[in-house]
Amino acid sequence: MAGLIKRHSIDEVRERARIEDVVSQYVTLKTAGVGSLKGLCPFHDEKTPSFNVRPHVGRWHCFGCGEGGDAISFIERIEHISFVEAVEHLAEKFGVNLMYEEGSKAPDRGPRDVSRSRLVDAHRVAEEFYVKQLHTPEGEPARKLLEERGFDAAAIAHFRVGYSPNSWDALLSELRRNGFTEKEISASGLVTAGTRGHYDRFRNRVMWPIRSITGDPIGFGARKLGDEEGPKYLNTPETMIYKKSQVLYGLDLAKKDIARDRRVVVVEGYTDVMAAHLAGIPHAVATCGTAFGEDHVKIVRRLLGDSANPAAGVILSSGRAFGGEVIFTFDGDEAGQKAALRAFHEDQSFAAQTFVVVSPGGLDPCDYRLAYGDEALRKMIDGREPLFAFAIRSVLAGLALNTAEGRTAGLRMAAPIVSSIRDRVLRGEYVRELAGWLGMDERLVAQSMRTMSQLVQQLEYEDGTVGSAATSPLPPRDQLKDPVERVERQALEVILQLPQLARAANAHLLPARTFTVPTHQAVHDAIRAAGGVDIFLERFAQLQQAGDPAAEQRASAWFVDQVMEQANGVVAQAVTQLAVEPLPEFKQENQWPYVRGILMSLVRQGITRQIAEVRSQMRRTAPDSPDQDTLFMRLMELENQRRAFDETDT
Repeated sequence: MAGLIKRHSIDEVRERARIEDVVSQYVTLKTAGVGSLKGLCPFHDEKTPSFNVRPHVGRWHCFGCGEGGDAISFIERIEHISFVEAVEHLAEKFGVNLMYEEGSKAPDRGPRDVSRSRLVDAHRVAEEFYVKQLHTPEGEPARKLLEERGFDAAAIAHFRVGYSPNSWDALLSELRRNGFTEKEISASGLVTAGTRGHYDRFRNRVMWPIRSITGDPIGFGARKLGDEEGPKYLNTPETMIYKKSQVLYGLDLAKKDIARDRRVVVVEGYTDVMAAHLAGIPHAVATCGTAFGEDHVKIVRRLLGDSANPAAGVILSSGRAFGGEVIFTFDGDEAGQKAALRAFHEDQSFAAQTFVVVSPGGLDPCDYRLAYGDEALRKMIDGREPLFAFAIRSVLAGLALNTAEGRTAGLRMAAPIVSSIRDRVLRGEYVRELAGWLGMDERLVAQSMRTMSQLVQQLEYEDGTVGSAATSPLPPRDQLKDPVERVERQALEVILQLPQLARAANAHLLPARTFTVPTHQAVHDAIRAAGGVDIFLERFAQLQQAGDPAAEQRASAWFVDQVMEQANGVVAQAVTQLAVEPLPEFKQENQWPYVRGILMSLVRQGITRQIAEVRSQMRRTAPDSPDQDTLFMRLMELENQRRAFDETDT
C-alpha cells in the first residue's frame, strides 16, 4: 500500500511532521530528562506516565504496552486508519504536496474503500456551505435563535455555527459540484439513502460542526427549527471518521487551556459550551448525543496528565485541585445524581478529581448566563462540590433522617458508596462525614463499611481497568438476607426478562426513586433512560406486524440491548446478570401472578416506607401549621398510588 505514494513524499512528511507536534495534539507531554518528553499512553489505560517521545529521533515508545513508532504510525494507531490515510492526513496538516506512483493525485481507491481525508474534505465543504447559508434570508430564524441565546456575530463565527436550508438536495448538489463521488457522499453521513436516491440528512436546522481533537470537521450536531416532524436534536451517524463515544464537542478549542490549567468542565449541550467559553470558562466541552463514558474518561485523563497521586483531589490555595479537576454541570438534581453515580462507577481512580455543579433553578449554563451574566456563571462553576459528597448527599435526599427508619435506610444506601472509596484516608474522612449527616455513632458506620465490600470488589482495577477476575456486580439471589433487597432484585429480574407482563403489572408507573440499593437504583435509571418497558411493546408490535415468528424473543433481546446502552461499568454488568438470572420454575400460566406479586410487593414496601416518613413528619408538625396541609396532600397522593397498584387486575 505504501508504494502508492512516492517514497520522497513519505520522507518529506516524516521531516515536516515533528513527532512532538503530532503527539501533543492528543497527549499532554511534559519534559522528562534531556531530550525526552513523557505523558500518559493513549493506547492503554495507565495512571503513571510511561509513554515517551524523543523529538530528536522522531520516535515514540510506551514502556507500559510496548508500542512504538514514528509520527505516521502514531496517527495510524490513534485515528484507526491505514498507512496511506495517515500519510495523507499529516501531509494535509503540514503542507506537503504528495506525489503518487500513478500520477500527481491520489488514485481511485475502488468501490471497497473511501479515504478518510476525502470524508474530512466533504465535511469542510459542508461546514462552509452551512456557514454561508446562515447569512441568507432563509437563515434569519437560525440567526434569531442564536441571538436570543446570547451569541453575537463574533461568537457565531468563532464556533462556525451554520444553517442547513429546508431543501432535500441543497448540500447534496454542493458536494457533487465539488467533485465528491456518490460513494464518498454516502459514506460521509451527510446524506440519507431513500428509495429514489440520496437526500440531505439535515434540513432547516441550526448546525454546529463537531471536530476531532486536531480540528478536523468530522460531523455535525443540529437543532430543529419550526414544527416539522423529526427529532429536536440530530447528530451525524457514526462513520469512518466520527465515533460519538470518542469525541467531545469543543475539545479542539479547549485542549490548550485544559492542559495548561488541568481543568475540564463538562456541560450538556453545544450552546452551553459556547456560553461557557464566552463567560471566561475556556475549558468547557460536551458529549455528542451520548453519555460521558469510558473513552471520554481516557481522553480527559490524557489531557490532565498523571492522576495516580492519592492527593489528586486536594484543593490548593489557588482554588484548583492538586491533580487537575473534571467538573460536571447538570441542570437538575435527578439528572445530576444519575450522571454523578455513573461517573463514580466508571473510573474510581478518576473520581477523586471529579466535581459536580447543579445549576440553581434547573437552568443550563447557557440560560444561567443569559439570566445572571458571565461572572455569575464563573462563580457557579467555582462553587463545585466533590463527586463523593454529591453522590452521598444525593442518595440521602428525601429521607427522613430524623427517624430511625430514615437513618437506617440512609446508611444502607450510602454505605456502598463510601466503602468504594479506594483511598483509605479519604474513606475514613467520609465515614466521619456520613456519621455526622446521619446522626449515628461513627463506630457503627465504620462497621457497616467493612461489611459493604460488594462494590469494592467490583472496582478492583488492574492498572486502571477492571480486572478480568472481577466478581459479579450483585451477590447470588439466594444469599440475600434482607427482604427489601430480595424484592428489589426480583422486580428488576422480571422487568428485564418479562417486560410484557411487567408492563401489564404497571411497572411503567414505578416512581423514579423506588430502589434503596444503589446498584438496583442505577439499573432502574438505565431502564427509564432507555424508554422503559413501553419500548419493548413498540418493538414487539413492529416485529409482529412484519410477520417475525420470533418477535417476542427478538424484542426482548433488543430491549435489554437498549438498557445496556444506558449503563456503564458495574451497572452494565448488573443488567447482564439480572437479565440472565434464572427465574423460579413455574408453568407459563403462573408467570403473571408471580410478576404481579413481585411488583406489588416492591410498590407496597416503597410507598409504605414513604407513608411512614410523612406520618412521622405530621406528628412532629404543629396541628395549625400550614405544612400540615402539604403533608396531608402528600399522604393522600401516596395512598392513591398504593391503591392504583392494589386495584390492578388481569
